[in-house]
Amino acid sequence: MSDTSNLGSSRQHRLPNQRWYIYPTQSEKAEILAQGTGLSLLLAQVLVNREIETAQEVELFLNPESLALPSPLDAFPDLAHSIELLENAISQGEKIAICGDYDADGMTSTALLLRSLSALGAQVDYAIPSRMREGYGINNRIIEEFHQEGVSLIITVDNGISAHEPVAKARELGLKIIITDHHDLPPELPNANAILNPKLIPETSPYRGLAGVGVAYILAISLAQRLQKWQNLVNPLLELFTLGTIADLAPLTGVNRRWVKRGLRLLPNSKLVGIQALTHVAGVVKNQGTPDAYQFTIDSINTAQNTLKPEDIGFRLGPRINAVGRLDDPQIVIELLTTNDMQIALERAVQCEKINQKRQELCAVIEGDAIALVEKNQIDLQAEKVLVIVQKGWHHGVIGIVASRLVERYGVPVFIGTYEEKEELTTDEITDESETLSVNLDEETLGELKPSSVAKKIRGSARGIPEFNVYEALCYCHDFLGKYGGHKAAGGFSLPTENLEDFKTRLREFAHQSLDIECLKPLVAIDVQANFEEITFDLYQEIDVIHPCGIENKDPIFWTPNVQIIDQKIVGKGHIKLTLRQERTPYYLKAIAWRWEEYFPLPKRVDIAYKLRENTWNGNTTVELEIIGVRLPISPEPPQIAEFNYRDRLYTCSVSQVGTIPELRIKNQEGQILAIQPGQKTGLLGTSRANAKEIDISKPFLQELIEIAKKALMFS
Repeated sequence: MSDTSNLGSSRQHRLPNQRWYIYPTQSEKAEILAQGTGLSLLLAQVLVNREIETAQEVELFLNPESLALPSPLDAFPDLAHSIELLENAISQGEKIAICGDYDADGMTSTALLLRSLSALGAQVDYAIPSRMREGYGINNRIIEEFHQEGVSLIITVDNGISAHEPVAKARELGLKIIITDHHDLPPELPNANAILNPKLIPETSPYRGLAGVGVAYILAISLAQRLQKWQNLVNPLLELFTLGTIADLAPLTGVNRRWVKRGLRLLPNSKLVGIQALTHVAGVVKNQGTPDAYQFTIDSINTAQNTLKPEDIGFRLGPRINAVGRLDDPQIVIELLTTNDMQIALERAVQCEKINQKRQELCAVIEGDAIALVEKNQIDLQAEKVLVIVQKGWHHGVIGIVASRLVERYGVPVFIGTYEEKEELTTDEITDESETLSVNLDEETLGELKPSSVAKKIRGSARGIPEFNVYEALCYCHDFLGKYGGHKAAGGFSLPTENLEDFKTRLREFAHQSLDIECLKPLVAIDVQANFEEITFDLYQEIDVIHPCGIENKDPIFWTPNVQIIDQKIVGKGHIKLTLRQERTPYYLKAIAWRWEEYFPLPKRVDIAYKLRENTWNGNTTVELEIIGVRLPISPEPPQIAEFNYRDRLYTCSVSQVGTIPELRIKNQEGQILAIQPGQKTGLLGTSRANAKEIDISKPFLQELIEIAKKALMFS
């Protein structure tokens, strides 16, 4: 879409391919809520959009500590038996082993149980399956190794609910097994001694949205309470719970909201040396004089914040933890989160930082390759309705992140893969990288993984859009696939190379059945219109009461029409830094648009959608806008007027609308007006439209006059 403010310019502005949904204004409800609670009208409208419409509902939402919680022992049918199994194993000196997973949820869950069980006197060890060789979940090899090591009781964390064969193997060898998981239930449950899964309890339960680390937390605290040793465990375990819950994109409702809010207050002053090291290496907690991330000393670790925000975990801590599981050995993270030695913690935190940098580099290269392939092949995504892209040499550990970025860019479901010469291929991890914030794990519907034995294969990841079910799409293509699994928003798969074209054809068929053309743009859901004069630090602090924000409790999104871009420049790794002014007001605000370099420069006048963020520089804290959407103004643009001198003569120029077409008008001192419309080789010259004559504007004198007029109006 071209920029209508830049009349006569040959440049076409490329804008994000978005569809905006603005919640209907419910003024009466918002006013009643604002009066009854003392909240601003803007925030009241935000809460009404979330179906929080009474003062009592507001109190429960803003103060999650007032939520009446049922006992976990009443909520989880097998919790009492699980505690009994663990209590007996500890008292009898039996070996306990944990089987975790290589994502942030699985690794924090593993560390949480290792810490708690060790503190409670257990002999405990752990194993995490190899992402490269084995993939997701407990397997027969791990069961057999545990048996050879004399393990009596196994606990799975963040996996196991579909592990029928490994569980049967464990029981056959005489091992007891407790499954703790949060993924959707298969038609039949494994024959474990006990199963803890929030999907087994009613949907109305406040425990329903727990991630794997939440289930592990309940098990650990309940056991500690039984043994009357819980006092010194709660806070450290709550910190690990908070890390894993946010990084896994679990819904921040129910007990998650209550406990995460507590955990975010604890993390800046964490007693866990691994978290202290990681927050400093990641730059989350900053202090004056803090040394370079790789030059930390124990004395430099000195926290100075009251609380963290979920985005500190989602965009900084979580990716560094997840990167290790994607590219390296999860033991690095387990040691980081369980050690009490600061020197070891610093070494592991620096490893996480370096691995994450490698992950960022890989993602940038693969994303660039993928975009180049789309453009080279001139893929018509509106016609295809799905993007399937495969290339050799891509690292399968990060292609899921790239898939999410391509969904953001193109607005269609993305299936991305790489070629592998391996006999053992597994499904891609079906949780998304937390920094993309695009997968809701509450909607997971894990599928049975199907075996495959062809030597040369493609291994891939998929990410969807709200109207497209990734797992159903994979099921629709099952006869062309090897292993596959997933949920509504994301999935993983493998297939023989020779099936690629058939797979593409079947996916297109499914996409055309599922998607209308209007769905093929990323959705920006906007709460309420705001004026710049309302965007104050007081409003930002007021909004803080609805935190923690995340899945199912998103940050408020505001929009403002007809905003002028006074200044814009590229900063950092492709971000646009802007100075904005609202039309016909004296109010200016700073803004940032993350990773929007491809849209630079933006048109001089746009409608903007944004979140609020805090910016501290040189000791001064201000509110700035985080731009998440722009579009050309829908309302007619007011005329722009400027004066300039050319060849010692004074001219006036302006931009006006003729119907839907912008028109540049240049007026001389005698009252003659030259009118030019975009793309035309001729213009109109006269004192009025009635007596104007058509003239050729290709003459050098007129071309120079037109260019100077454009500059006077600050055209790009």
